[in-house]
Amino acid sequence: MILKQFYLGCLAHASYLIGDDETRTAAVIDPQRDVDLYFAFAAEHKLQIKYVFLTHFHADFIAGHLELRDRLGATIYLGAKAQAEYGFTPLSDGSIVEFGRVRLKTLETPGHTPESISIVVYDLDRSESEPHAVLTGDTLFVGDVGRPDLRAALGWSATDLGGLLFDSLQSKLLPLPDASLVYPAHGAGSLCGRAISKETVSTIGEQRRLNYALQPMSKETFIGLVTADQPDAPPYFVYDAVLNSKERPTLDEALERGLKPLDLDRVLELQAGGAQILDTREPEEFATAHLIGSINIGLSGQYATWAGTVLSREKPIVIIANPSRESESAVRLGRIGFDNVAGYLKDGMRGLELRPDLTATTERFSAPLAAKRISSSEPPQLLDVRTPREREQKSIEGSVGIPLNHLLRRVRELPKNRPLLVYCAGGYRSSIAASLLQREGFGDVTEIAGGIAAWEAAKLPVRSAQT
Repeated sequence: MILKQFYLGCLAHASYLIGDDETRTAAVIDPQRDVDLYFAFAAEHKLQIKYVFLTHFHADFIAGHLELRDRLGATIYLGAKAQAEYGFTPLSDGSIVEFGRVRLKTLETPGHTPESISIVVYDLDRSESEPHAVLTGDTLFVGDVGRPDLRAALGWSATDLGGLLFDSLQSKLLPLPDASLVYPAHGAGSLCGRAISKETVSTIGEQRRLNYALQPMSKETFIGLVTADQPDAPPYFVYDAVLNSKERPTLDEALERGLKPLDLDRVLELQAGGAQILDTREPEEFATAHLIGSINIGLSGQYATWAGTVLSREKPIVIIANPSRESESAVRLGRIGFDNVAGYLKDGMRGLELRPDLTATTERFSAPLAAKRISSSEPPQLLDVRTPREREQKSIEGSVGIPLNHLLRRVRELPKNRPLLVYCAGGYRSSIAASLLQREGFGDVTEIAGGIAAWEAAKLPVRSAQT
């Protein structure tokens, strides 16, 4: 048996390919939408991908099940409680898919979603009775469990799903042998859980001992625990969960339609018509010069998550990128179902060299210079765009906190007649925030280069949770 984990860091997403050497057959579980990496691995190991499983309708990304179906004829498998527009084979408790010396046995494990399943993996060359691993989807993570509140907009209460999650963990997963490997669908940084470990594999025994949500407790206590203090879910989560159940264009079709060069006049025409201009360069490059009204979300960070948070999927997106990175910019949008790309500025910022009147800059102060400005007779309004949890730990005295994901809805709370000085942890989110504020008409917006990390490195005072 071959079991390969593919980990996509920007979305903290883990997918899997399980292959059988004897029959040269493979299954892919919870694939990302750009599926070439599975083709390459299968070709290297002389495998044919015949099956594709979704453990549930993911909310934070668009899965590649239709891509694998359309390109390879792979059969799609979903939990028996799933409802989808496309054809699929339903899997209920005890359903088995077997190829060669590989057996995949289904456990229905609702809780994170109603249709969630886990897949118990048997390597029949090792044992026909003891499972080798279990692919837990978003039911059980390393160090955490799936949040039960993401289906509220679709009519499911977090309390009801939390009760189902408790039952799934206690009656389906915890009875597995301690040695069974645990392979979840997400890792640290995913918003599908609250405190997921950076480790991407564990065992049932280790989770039984260390996972806070698996300790002995009543169902009522468990529900209270897993429904409290969950981070805000980006607005695209419900959209993606629904889209994963729909028949839709493949990523290749979306890219063929949207990934095309545009001259500057066409970009300006689209912008005037309401298109969103997305600059995917790094914050330092964006600060030096950018098209007026553009939004900076750099490719080096959680690009897709923030794009899905601050951009509209209803309006066209025009990309400005460093040459050769236009495709990456569009593919990573496509991973979350943002197929509304209208094209990209031909030659990137070089296309604006003869039009300096269309460009703007964002000043980025060093931490010592920012401190001087803050202590001046006419200080700027200091704006902290980190999460409330980060801000509780430490912040800069005199700052106001508006998390980046709330900025657009709360922008009227900020003064337009006073300079704004924005900071985050390291400078990535502050660049997004500054670009949004400039687009919203704030004329004097600067950033603290390097964020609060640079502030502390300069030995400047912070207000901590202990003070």
